[in-house]
Amino acid sequence: MRKPRRLPMEELDPYIWSLPAEYQSGWGERLPSETKHETIDWSELFGNPNPVEIEVGFGKGLFLVSSGVARPDTNFFGVEIIRKYQLYAATRIAQRNLPNVKTCCGDAKLLLRDFVVPASVQAIHIFFPDPWWKARHKKRTLFTSEFTNLIIKALSPNGLLHFVTDVEDYYVMVSGILREAPELMELAKPEASEPSHDMDYLTNFERKFRKEGRPIYRSHHQKCGQ
Repeated sequence: MRKPRRLPMEELDPYIWSLPAEYQSGWGERLPSETKHETIDWSELFGNPNPVEIEVGFGKGLFLVSSGVARPDTNFFGVEIIRKYQLYAATRIAQRNLPNVKTCCGDAKLLLRDFVVPASVQAIHIFFPDPWWKARHKKRTLFTSEFTNLIIKALSPNGLLHFVTDVEDYYVMVSGILREAPELMELAKPEASEPSHDMDYLTNFERKFRKEGRPIYRSHHQKCGQ
C-alpha cells in the first residue's frame, strides 16, 4: 500500500482532538486523578448523539478507516501514543472525509482516567498491543488490573471490549486479568471472517500475521448491565 501524502494541518485538524499541553509533555502521569480538566463531550466533539467506540493503539488507522466507512451511524475515537502514526491515520481519514472518526495522540491510560466520561463508550477495541516482556519495559505494558478498571469505568452497561493479539502468552495473561473482573462477562470467541480483499482486515498487523499463517488470539467481553 502506497503511503498517503501528508495533508496540511488545517485539513487534518477536524480529525484531531488534542490533550492539554501538560499531558502531551509527559507530565500527565504525575498529575493526580483529581486534577481539574474538561472531559470529552462526545456529542459536541462529533456533532451528533451517536454511540462512541474507542480504539486503543490504532497504528496506521486501518480499523478506524474501515469502520468509519462501513458504520457511519457510529462515532470512532482512536488514541495512539506515536505522533507520526496519528498524522498518518488522520491523513487517511481526511482523504475519505469521515466526520465520524477522530484521533488523539497520547497515553490511553490517562485519556480513560481523566477525559472519558464514565459509562459513555459503547465499545473499546485493543488490537495487537506490544507485550513488553523485558523487565525494564514492564511499565509500558498496557494491560494491568488498573487499566482494566479504567476500561470498565468508560464502558456503558452492556458495552463491549474486543481484544486481539498474536502472542499466546500475552493472551493468557490478559484473559486471566479480565476473568478477575466481576463486572465483565466473557462472550463466545469471535470467528475471524475470510477477507474479501487486501484491506479487509482489522489492522495491518492482522493482515501480515494471517498471511504468514500465524495464529491470532481473540476475545470478547461485555460489561454487565446495570
